Amino acid sequence: MHDHDWAWRFAIFLWAVAGILFVAMAIPPAREFLDRQDQWFYDLAYPVKWAPLTAIAWTLNFIGGGWFAWPFRFVVTMILVSKRRWESVAAWLVALAFSEPFTWILKTAYGRPRPPQALVEIASGSFPSGHSIGGAVIAIGLVIAFVQAGPERRNLEIVAAGFAFVMGASRIYLGAHWLTDVVAGVAFGAAAAIGAAVLVHRFFVRRLIRHRAEALGRLRSAI
Repeated sequence: MHDHDWAWRFAIFLWAVAGILFVAMAIPPAREFLDRQDQWFYDLAYPVKWAPLTAIAWTLNFIGGGWFAWPFRFVVTMILVSKRRWESVAAWLVALAFSEPFTWILKTAYGRPRPPQALVEIASGSFPSGHSIGGAVIAIGLVIAFVQAGPERRNLEIVAAGFAFVMGASRIYLGAHWLTDVVAGVAFGAAAAIGAAVLVHRFFVRRLIRHRAEALGRLRSAI
């Protein structure tokens, strides 16, 4: 239970980070300030190009895109169902169901323009980064789904969070997103994955306790 309490506090912290950026982007003076900082960082980072990094960024662009991500999510869901890991199935699907619709709702609501140049084809709004959200949800969600709670899971969650940040960095490298798009996306996606796992776990624990209490009541009645 201690691990889940820690995870819940961390999820709240991530929600706070994402929430602050969501609110700031909705307030014109704050948004103008963030736009200036993002432009400064873009001007600093975008000109830096190296063929191996470009290849990695292109690969991550494909991995985070719908042609790969949705079939991969389906395969993971089927594996979990085949193993009858219902709590993991529920946590995985809740995280996806919460993060995916909100990604497009937020993009449409904010309507933030993309950076002026990009190495990939882009169409939707810039804020928040969908690749960053999806990368965090999938990477952290995989660890939660397949690794038992404990020190090993925490270590792997750190690795998964690192992958999410690399995914986000690749979006900046390709010129597809601003820095705040990526920070908000990673925080939102990680919070969705961790928060869904904690809420689902608490639901399953309470259901188990209730079923045991009902079984004990029936046993006492029979006696």
